[in-house]
Order: sequence, then structure tokens, then C-alpha cells
Amino acid sequence: MAMKKIIAICQSGGEFETNDDGSLSYNGGDAYALDLDNQMKLSDFKQELADTFHFSVDGMLIKYFLPGNKKTLITISKDKDFKRMISFFGDSDQVDVFVMIDEGVARNMSNMPVSRSSRTTMSEAVVLADVPIDAMNIDDPIDIDLPIETTPTDAFAYLEGEEHRRAAAQWENTITGVDQIFSSFAEFREALRKYSIAHGFAYKYKKNDSHRVTAKCRSEGCPWRIYASRSPTTQIVCIKTMKSTHTCEGASVNAGYQSTRGLVRSIIKEKLKVSPNYKPKDIASYIKREYGIQLNYTQAWRAKEMAREQLQGSYKEAYTQLPYFCERIMETNPGSIATFATKEDSSFHRLFISFHASISGFQQGCRPLLFLDSTQLYSKYQGTLLAATAADGDDGVFPVAFAVVDSETDENWHWFLLELKSAVSTSRPIAFVADFEKGLRESLREIFDNCQHGYCLRYLAEKFDNDLTGQFSHEARRLMVQDFYAAAYAYKLESFERCTENIKSISLEAYDWVIRSEPERWANAFFGGARYNHITSNFGELFYSWVTEANELPITQLVDVLRGKMMELIYTRRVESGKWGTRLTPSMEEKLQNEISKSRSLQVLLSHDNTFEVRGEDVDLVDIDHWDCSCRGWQITGLPCFHAIAVFESLGRSAYDYCSRYFTAESYRLTYAESILPVPNVEKPMESDLTEAAVTVTPPTKRPPGRPKTKQTGSLIMIKRQVMCSNCKGLGHNKKTCNNKTLENHNDGSESLALTSPTS
Repeated sequence: MAMKKIIAICQSGGEFETNDDGSLSYNGGDAYALDLDNQMKLSDFKQELADTFHFSVDGMLIKYFLPGNKKTLITISKDKDFKRMISFFGDSDQVDVFVMIDEGVARNMSNMPVSRSSRTTMSEAVVLADVPIDAMNIDDPIDIDLPIETTPTDAFAYLEGEEHRRAAAQWENTITGVDQIFSSFAEFREALRKYSIAHGFAYKYKKNDSHRVTAKCRSEGCPWRIYASRSPTTQIVCIKTMKSTHTCEGASVNAGYQSTRGLVRSIIKEKLKVSPNYKPKDIASYIKREYGIQLNYTQAWRAKEMAREQLQGSYKEAYTQLPYFCERIMETNPGSIATFATKEDSSFHRLFISFHASISGFQQGCRPLLFLDSTQLYSKYQGTLLAATAADGDDGVFPVAFAVVDSETDENWHWFLLELKSAVSTSRPIAFVADFEKGLRESLREIFDNCQHGYCLRYLAEKFDNDLTGQFSHEARRLMVQDFYAAAYAYKLESFERCTENIKSISLEAYDWVIRSEPERWANAFFGGARYNHITSNFGELFYSWVTEANELPITQLVDVLRGKMMELIYTRRVESGKWGTRLTPSMEEKLQNEISKSRSLQVLLSHDNTFEVRGEDVDLVDIDHWDCSCRGWQITGLPCFHAIAVFESLGRSAYDYCSRYFTAESYRLTYAESILPVPNVEKPMESDLTEAAVTVTPPTKRPPGRPKTKQTGSLIMIKRQVMCSNCKGLGHNKKTCNNKTLENHNDGSESLALTSPTS
């Protein structure tokens, strides 16, 4: 039978006092309650204490009294001690645990000879050597709790000067004297810590509880002390007495003890409020420049994470809130889909979100066209965001659905597409623009019946360029990639062939690559679906820019930031479209007017029934019954080409009657007719709500090593120019380092270009 849980009353910050009978009592400090059971390990317990009291795990002492014995404190130093304590109190409801900081190292340092200056500054007290990043664990504490004595020399003169005065200027008046009030003891303690650093002394608490705080200078015999207490009526904290004179010398070197990582965290926290993307190297430079505290990169990174967690909440807690969060989305936005999946060990696997306003907007007003793409997340547990975006009638980005997954895999894409189908289920065949990866291609074919998968030209051209690298000059590659793009955008077969012939004239192997890459999946001249001339999957760059702004947030906050952005976008576009006076959306109206202006010089001849011959620079055939023109512009864009408009003018008809309905202002307003509503209490849900969740979600089991790789979101990268030998015309070296004296020798030893089909 499992043992019942024990409540550990964890106390810190107070002092032990000896009673008349020799027993000990603990007075002052803060107390927190933690659950214990026989399954908990000492390391887990220490970590909870460290998070609660903001201590370093390594410098922590844990003690307790044996049952019925208040005279002897037992120290817990290993798992066996911890298990023994739980066994001792197995029949009790609670155990008192006392948490202290091991100051042994600090005492060793303070025994060293010190400077006898009347005021040793914080800059003198805290000077840390850089620790190599690869020699430090990412979860190591920031070891700036310990003072390091230095003798003032010219080498440290800059730390005593302008930089220290900057800190003093900010903090020397955080404590002003008697009758100064604070909203809480936490605010008072923070002000006291900054005051001591600015004035270069160390202090210790004599009383420190929820009703009063008394602190005195650490130097023996120094009269400086301060006393603050809480008002019983207003609950504010007020300084009642303060002796502001110091007589100590030398011992104030321990001022560095006060510059704990908590202080560094508070400094960084203020900076992160203004600049959330503050880089660790910039943090380290700022702390050293302004406060004389030297941090290496890893320490700065760790301090930033701690400060960020205070501002934004815990990454770990965000995963536990997912069940509640999904329920709240569907409750506040009926018709939305918010679902998640975990692995067998309850660790997070994936999360899918599609708001009702997005589902309705896509079905009512958007073209049956979706762009699939992904972007990396840079939060503590990283991951990838998958998204499906659509194009509204004004060619604006319309987010339809997105998912956060632990990694970008074929399995996760397959799951995302299954969820997407349940959201946008429609009788309309949907055209997709997405990567050409084999797994994604097969999943689309399996899940969406009769869909057309257009390969993203950006990714395809990137592969084309990579396969050419090393065998051709910069100029040759640039021309071939340029013709590759032109071939993709060409409306007519002859234009496509002209572009590919240009590639063939440079390289037969490159031409074969293009022909083998399934042009029917990416070229306008062959594609069977309706992409409306959109042939890259990064159409949703606006949406991905929102992700970039929030990709370091905990998962629930990331989703809520995106929800807020989408909510504002829908509202703004609904209001703006209400002011339009045109039949088409503004961008489509402009395109149509351009076509109308080009149609005025054309000659129209009746050919057969509703088929017309249109003469200009070329001769084109227009079939107005089938909305077809031999130039193929009408079919591909959804707007009548200037050839068709010339026919309408000759017949006295309106070109607006022959535009795709998705381009009308009416369809646009239907797209943005529904609203996304706020989801209250996302950041701080009620405890009772969280305990009702039937499913437990923990963070991903394994965080990917290193910094996540970025995925290109812009257009094709610029081709870097390679060095070309003027002697042999080879790449990668110049004439001076050329080993081949003749062109023939170079060609004899060269290798042929190995091209890999993207479909292989």
C-alpha cells in the first residue's frame, strides 16, 4: 500500500534560538509547503526548494528535527538521509524542514588578507574570470554569490570609476530613511540589496518574517541597522528605525555577497521588459559595463532564462496547462478545434489549433488554395510550428490552422493534415503549395482526395542551385536559376520550352534535372489545379513574422500571442473592407484596370458562337463561355486577361461579371465576418481549473542538442560568387595556385555534374 503524502513545511531566512530547556525554536523567515512521498528523490526536492527560495542547489543545506527531539538538527546530504526522514515521519501529517545557505566558501574567502580601504566597492568585491562555455553545464547556477576580494590597482581602476558611479546613481537612494513605505517586504528587501551595493557594504538579517525585518551591518561593532514592519491596518511596509552611520572598515569586502544571481536577474528582468530578445552576450556586456559584475555567456544566458521565466511564466507549467488551455479555446470560441497529443510517457508530442473564425472564413470567402510551411521555435524545448495559410480576395495572408510539434517529421505532417481536413472539410478540391518532400507528397495524396500538390518553387530552386554548386561559375548558375524561375511562371508551353532551352544551352545535365523534376507539379504551363499564380509556400510570411516575435515564449503564451494577432487582423480588415466602394477588392480592382487599359488597342473578330479571335502583337482565341483564352492568363490568375476584356467591350458586357467570385468585396467581407474572441486567464489559470484536468502533460522528453537550425523563409538565397582560375577556368582557386597548366589537363581530370531528381 502506498504511503500517504507528507506536507513538508520548508522554512528559510529565520534564526534558531535556544530555549531554557535546551530545545531550539526557529523564528522569522519565509515558509512554504511542499508535498513529499516515498517516490521523491533528494535531487528533485532540492530543485523545488531552489526554485521556491531562489537558492543555488549546490550551496544548500537541509536540516530537520527528529520526531519528539527539538534539541538536535539532522542534516540531509544524500538520498539515504532523505528517505530516512520520510520514514521517520511516515505516520505524521507534516515535517518541519529548514533550508540554509552553506557559507563555508564565503568564510574561506573572507579569511584572506583584504584591502583596508574605507569603502570596498561592489566592483572590487565581484570580479569573476570567464569560464569556457564548453566547460560549463547549461543548468549550472550563476556563481556570483561568493565575494572575491581584490586589491585596488590600476588594472581595476575603471571598475571603481564611472561604471560603479552609474550603479550608485541608480541605487544609492533606494533607501531614504525612516517613514519610507513599500508595498511589500519583497520590494523592501530588493531596495535594501541595491542600497547596500551602491554604498559598498554587506548586511545580515536579525529578524526576517512576514511581519518585520531587521537587518544590521555584517561587520562586528558597526552600528548600522534598519528595521521595517507591516502596518496592521493598511498592510504597507514602513521603515520604523534606521541608523545610517558606518564605522566598519575592510569587512565590507563582503558586499559582493549581496550581488547574488537574484540581483542580476532583477537587473536583466527590467531590460527584458523593454527588449524581450536581449542577447546573452549583450547582457554580459551591459552587466559588466554598468555594474562591474563579470559574467560569461552561459551565466548570462541562465540569468536571462530565470528573468524571462519570472516575467512570462514557466515553460514546464505551460505544458501542464495545455488541457485546460484547449478547453478554454473551444469554450470561448465555439466551433474551434484545439487538440493535443502526448507520448506514452505523458510528454508533449503535438498541438493543433484552428479557430472557428478561420475555418468559416476559409470556407466562405477564400479560394480553395492552401500554403503549407514550417518554422523553428527557439523556446526552452524548441520544436517546430507547422501552418496552413490561405489567400484572401485581396491577396492578403489568412491563417487557417497551425500546430506546434516536437519535431518536423513525416509522421507529424501526416497528423497535421488529418486534423486540417477535419477543420476545412469541403467538397471543393483544394490546391496545395508545399515542399516536394516525399512524405508530405504521399500524405497529401492519401488524405485529401483529388487535391493538387504544387511544389514550392523556392525549395525546388534551392535544390536546383545546390546541385549545380561546384561545377559552374557564379554567372552560369545565376542565369540557369533565373531561367528556372521564368519557366515556372510561364503561362504557355512555348514560353516554358524557351526558358528550358536556355538552360540546356548552358548544361545538358541541368536541363535533364529540370525535365525529371515533374514540371506538372510546379510550372504554370502544366499545373492542373488553380494556384492563381502563387507558386511558393512562404506566402504566409506575415504569419511567420508573428511567430518569430513570440517563438521564445512558453507554448500556451505563444499560441495566445498568435490568437491575439489573428484577432486584431480580422477586426482591422473587417472595418477597412466596410469602407470600400468598389465591386472588387482594391488590389484586384487595380489589376483589372491595368488589363482594361491594355485592351483598348486590340481588334476583335467573331470566330464561332462565343469564340473570338483577338489581334494585337499576337493572335489569341477567347472562349467566353468557358472563361478561356489561349494566352492562359485568365485561367491562371482568375481575372480576365486584356484579350477577354476586349471581347467584353465589343459585346457591351462588363468585365466584372467574369472575375472569380473570390476577388469580390462581398467574398472578402465573408472571409472576415466571424471574430476570434479572447481567452481569459491564459497566463494565470485558477488552481482549481488545473486540478480538474484528466490528462497530465509534461515537457518534451528530450530537448534537441544545440541551437535549432533556421529554415529559410525568404526568397532563394543569393548565389555566392566563387573564385575562378583565369588559366584553367576552374572554380575554387586562382591562377597562382593552379596546378594545371593547360585547359585540356583540367578538363581531363574533371568530374561530371551529378544531379539528383527531387522525386528520388
